[in-house]
Formats: sequence, structure tokens, C-alpha cells
Amino acid sequence: MKPRGPQPCGTTALITEFGGLVATGDTALLNTPLPERVKKVEVDAETGVKWTDKITLPYQPFIGTIGVSPEIESISSLVPDYYGGNMDLPDVAPGAVIYLPVHTQGAYLYLGDCHAAQGDGELCGVAIEHPTVTTVQVDLIKNWTFKWPRLENEQFYMTIGSARPMEDATRIAYRELVRWLAAEFDFDEIEAYMLLTQAGRVRLGNMVDPKYTLGASILKSIVGQAR
Repeated sequence: MKPRGPQPCGTTALITEFGGLVATGDTALLNTPLPERVKKVEVDAETGVKWTDKITLPYQPFIGTIGVSPEIESISSLVPDYYGGNMDLPDVAPGAVIYLPVHTQGAYLYLGDCHAAQGDGELCGVAIEHPTVTTVQVDLIKNWTFKWPRLENEQFYMTIGSARPMEDATRIAYRELVRWLAAEFDFDEIEAYMLLTQAGRVRLGNMVDPKYTLGASILKSIVGQAR
């Protein structure tokens, strides 16, 4: 994944009645909406994201939206769910493998919304959005059934849940991780549940979309000890 286009090629913004710390249509408050604001930044794969003349952020690119067609529903690409979608999870990054359950013939994979940097939660609702040249490899794994997106990289296994309220997204993610450990790593479900209580980690993808996204993970080094 590499930045594409002339500088400045990164954009973030405040959008009225959208974000983690503002009133929205779903969270109605009497507060005055924040003003709209657009910020352009320079993005360089080597030197990073030039936030100001004094602050440079690391270039940590990832795909904010990646998913497949659901089984029946008509959906917006803005909404994350069991099919993936706009999860805004920074771990969907170069070197990671994301597994998406296929629900219909052809899968209809879609992706975009590439980010140059983003903190946990995508707090104001807009990360450093930027055009990229991105290379992905797509493989079909037959006879493997699971309900929610999964991810792995060199360090950990992760399962991903999207829902409101946020604790339900966390429950989905952890439940799916328990099931993954039990089905493919020979853990007893109760033992996996207890182990994740001690060693599980939670990553907040977004807290601003129509559904929130959480990733629950465990280090491969811990799982490997059980083999």
C-alpha cells in the first residue's frame, strides 16, 4: 500500500452531527453542533503524515472498508456487520490476512476507504483518508465455515464484531474467538473463555459508524504453547 497523487493527498474533517464526541441523530443532545472543518495533510510513506510543522505522525496505512455481500440484505458500505464492511480497524494493514465469510455466489468483494493513520475509535469520524495504490491477494478457502470476520498477522489471531451498543460488539468478537480456539486449536470452550479473560485484548475500530467495531485478539505465542 502506497500513497498516490500529488501533495497534500491526506484529508480529515469534522462533519456536523457526526463523530464520537458530538450529538448525532441517534444520540440527540441540545449541544450546538460543531462547525464543519476540513484539514489537508501531506502523506509520505517514508517520512510519515505531516500533521503540522511540528508534529509528524507515523505512516500506518490500512483498509478501512473491506467486505463481501450479505446473504439477503440490501446494505450501505458505511455499515459494518457480519460481512465485514466499514470496520475502520487499523489491523487490516499490510501483511495481515483477513478472512470473510462468503454468503452468496461470487462473494462480491468490495474494498476502499484507505487510511494513512488513525487512532483507536476514529474519534471525530474521519481518519487520514488518502488515495493509494494497494495490492491485495484474494484466495477462496473451501469447506471452512464461520460467522464473523477473522484476521491474523505475525503476532496475533483476531475476531471482529460490529454492533450497537459497544459491549455487544465486544461480546460478538470474544465469542467468535472462543469458538475459533475451540474449533481449530483444540481448546475446550470453557478453558478458552477463561484464558481470554486473562490474556485477551480488545481493539476499538470505530465508535462513530451506524454500528461500532471491536476486534478481540490473543497472541500467537500464547496459543502456540498449547500445541
